[in-house]
Amino acid sequence: MHALIVISHPHPESLTHSTARKIAEGISASGTEHSFEIADLNAEGFDPRFSAADLAAHLRQGPPPADVSREQSRVDRADALVLVYPVYWWSMPGLLKGWIDRVFANGWAYDDSAYDEGADTGLVKKLGRLRVHLVAIGGASLGTYTRHGYLGAMRTQIDHGIFDYCGAQVAASELLIPSATEPAERQLETARALGRHLFARDRHPDRPKAV
Repeated sequence: MHALIVISHPHPESLTHSTARKIAEGISASGTEHSFEIADLNAEGFDPRFSAADLAAHLRQGPPPADVSREQSRVDRADALVLVYPVYWWSMPGLLKGWIDRVFANGWAYDDSAYDEGADTGLVKKLGRLRVHLVAIGGASLGTYTRHGYLGAMRTQIDHGIFDYCGAQVAASELLIPSATEPAERQLETARALGRHLFARDRHPDRPKAV
């Protein structure tokens, strides 16, 4: 099975990058039948701006832009999509959100041509085969996330609002909290374990949890 690991952080030595590399190591260790590709949106220069061409594609008045088609093909090749990102303002970075805005397009991720908003019927969810693993890296304590409702809000917005809308199953939703008293290796070993059990999770999905 194949995983597409998408990361959004400008510094190649960031904890985000290190986490993605450890997840990839875990996938490699899980068996020779498994593979991965890392999509570093910053390094690749992905343009997150939703353009007139994107709008035309959304309205079925034109084809998707070439860069969007390339990204959609990457997702099509994957059995699992892994998003690794730092939490910015209680959500994902703008670059990653722009990637979703452009790539998870009408006609590819979903089809709303027959959608009746009032009756909430007619929406075709087209990504039912895809398993999604979310790995957010927080900069505040877990108590802060739960006390203010940030964790629940993130899951409503991202897990449900984006991926459930397209029919993709969120197989794991992790919040990794770096500790001021414990070495980063603990979080990185957690990430490696996530990779090692990534496809096992697809067969027996866990409930979303914070680590």
